[in-house]
Amino acid sequence: MPVSRPAVSQHLKVLKEAELVVEAAAGTRRLYRANPGGLDVSRGYLVRFRSSTLDNFAAPTAAEAEES
Repeated sequence: MPVSRPAVSQHLKVLKEAELVVEAAAGTRRLYRANPGGLDVSRGYLVRFRSSTLDNFAAPTAAEAEES
């Protein structure tokens, strides 16, 4: 990929701070894996966001349909 090692490191740091990945030491290397708990929290947020967005879209559409 055309991404520098420092850029990847910075992205992994952000994901780790957001608890979306967990880090494990393996000798001189760091291994990262998805954190299911963090992903569940993110999924819940996205589901709520999607629902509220659809509700916000549906309200004016329903009002417009009633006026017709």
